[in-house]
Amino acid sequence: MQPRFTPTPLYAALAAALTAAYAPAYAADKASSLTLNPVVVTGSRAEAASFDMPAAIDVLDREQITAGQPRVNASEALIAVPGVVANNRQNYAQDLQISTRGFGARSAFGVRGVKLIADGIPASMADGQGQAATFNLDVAERMEVLRGPYSAIYGNHSGGVIQLFTREPEARPSVEGGFAAGSYGTTKADVTAQGKMEGLGYVLNASRFSTDGYRDHSAATREQAFAKITGKPDEDSKLTFTVNGLWQHNTQDPLGVTWASFKNNPRAVDPGSAFNPYPANGYNTRKSIDHLQGGVAYERKFGSDLLQVSAYAGQRSVIQYQAIPRSTQLLPANPQNSGGIIDFDRNFHGLGARYIAVREAAGGKLTTTVGIDYDSSTDQRNGYENYIGTTLGVKGQLRRKETDTVESLDPYVQAEWARGDWALTAGLRHSQVKFKVSDQYIVGTNGDDSGSRNYNQTTPILGVVYKLNPAVNLYASAAKGFETPTLNEMFYSGSGGSFNFGLAPAKSRHYEVGAKAFIGNSSRLNLAFFQITTDDELVVDSATGGRTSYKNAGKTLRQGVELSFDTAWRRDLTSRLAVSHLRAIYDESFTTGTGASLKTVDGGNAIPGVPRTTVFGDLAWKLMPGLTTAVEGIYRSKVYVEDGNTATPAQSYALANLRVTAEQRVGPWRFSEFARIDNLFDRQYVGSVVVGDTNSRYYEPAPGRNSMVGVNARYTW
Repeated sequence: MQPRFTPTPLYAALAAALTAAYAPAYAADKASSLTLNPVVVTGSRAEAASFDMPAAIDVLDREQITAGQPRVNASEALIAVPGVVANNRQNYAQDLQISTRGFGARSAFGVRGVKLIADGIPASMADGQGQAATFNLDVAERMEVLRGPYSAIYGNHSGGVIQLFTREPEARPSVEGGFAAGSYGTTKADVTAQGKMEGLGYVLNASRFSTDGYRDHSAATREQAFAKITGKPDEDSKLTFTVNGLWQHNTQDPLGVTWASFKNNPRAVDPGSAFNPYPANGYNTRKSIDHLQGGVAYERKFGSDLLQVSAYAGQRSVIQYQAIPRSTQLLPANPQNSGGIIDFDRNFHGLGARYIAVREAAGGKLTTTVGIDYDSSTDQRNGYENYIGTTLGVKGQLRRKETDTVESLDPYVQAEWARGDWALTAGLRHSQVKFKVSDQYIVGTNGDDSGSRNYNQTTPILGVVYKLNPAVNLYASAAKGFETPTLNEMFYSGSGGSFNFGLAPAKSRHYEVGAKAFIGNSSRLNLAFFQITTDDELVVDSATGGRTSYKNAGKTLRQGVELSFDTAWRRDLTSRLAVSHLRAIYDESFTTGTGASLKTVDGGNAIPGVPRTTVFGDLAWKLMPGLTTAVEGIYRSKVYVEDGNTATPAQSYALANLRVTAEQRVGPWRFSEFARIDNLFDRQYVGSVVVGDTNSRYYEPAPGRNSMVGVNARYTW
């Protein structure tokens, strides 16, 4: 007897509506399939089957990234990867919050502790800070997500690696356009053209996203553009140019809220205090970004060997209005504060080169990679008062002026040898990271904060794979990693406004054992156990008067297990499951703050921002040719919000989402539609947290029940 699935009335209504609207000309029926052993390049640098790597690495293909999604935030797809926490903060002024195995969880904005790469070009700066918003999901072909020891081969701030690959031009030209609309005044429009002409391939995309926001004061508009040009100078080489642009103007920042505010009205901004009422509205907290970068990549084959060379350059301008109170700390007599407005122009560039050689050695296959990466960024950074007289949220007097430069130079070598049932991997990377500050605002008691700090670290990796049988691989790996402070974490010391050049890098030791197994012809199971010990973990030391300073906090311990199981139960029913359990604690006591603000953090306390358990699962059912419906389930355990673990944690939650996708083909046309309902049962929960916020505004509420529908049309010549 075939198993039965009984849809809910709402689910059935959505399916029936799409069936009636698009009954004619369904696409030809195809058996549901899963790519159980994708080829990856992250980690190994050379192409390798993910099944054969001694590392936890997952691949999200184009369908998993785009099916039933608006393609706005990388978190839409990353939620299905074990070991990764990707939060849509409902705050486009601060970008996504992404962590892998607890690395990057404390980031107040942007992504740190996790290396971001797009088409081989870094989306993380030389200091380790990155922006996932620069990923263009409209043209995404796949994402590779690497965790654990293997990440160390990518150097500084590589607690994990997320690499996006965009689609390659196809021989038959096509043009397509899409539009989606949903709750809270959210819309997304995009257009894409691709093809090949006389040996040159092209992929062009432009999109516009707009939302009124779930929360008060959270409206945003984002425009993106992308261009990719490919060519083959000869049969053995390939040349690729990419240009990526991102523009956000006056994106509102609702800030976090206190627990009492969240319980009273999760959509409202925090009321603040009598001294500083409604800071988000009063100061009109907001952010504008202009980001443009371009890159070129050249690769050439020499028999079985491969040479890869890349270069990139870009410019990023940001102006951000914060909610720092107008107080005596901002008066000219004590000009140690940046004033509440961040204004910088960044120029960045980099080079990369590697040679991959394949040889026979000792009766096996030896693949050796030798490479070097160079990255540089220079910020012209100014700070201004966020008021003029009694008018708040406007650019006032200059409070900061400096030039910040960061450079990194990383040579590396990696070798993989395979023979019979065994495969061995070894790698070594030496990272040199240089910070330099030239202070040009020396007024009154605010002295010259110029200075520099150099960091050097060598990170080795070792890995082994044993093929127990053709369907089961066992592996083990180990590595050393490190993490320098970012520029933002060096801006202030605990005793004043000067740069904190005394911060040491956090040094980690990673160990992992795991198994990968094919079960029958339609299922794959991945299981990984890991332990990470870190010395000199970077934590918040104090946060007063708009200044957040950091310190090194001694030892931390991360222990966990990750499991994923993908299967096609039959030709029209597939499922995915991703489960993570992570114990992330401070392994010894330390103190933060000084004087009256001195606090002791006990050993054994949980690292804030890190849920202990996360679960994602979905079940997709092809109702008929061209029509697929799915249910998604999400669980996340409670999250502590500060090092002392005394403030109310963000509570655990479980969510259910529904999605329906449809596709029709009529001659050269392909039409597709989707509808989705998120948080079906209208749960009230905290979607992300601001770790260690000095005003106890730790919580960033997530939407209740919300929905979105979208359509797309493509014409192929």
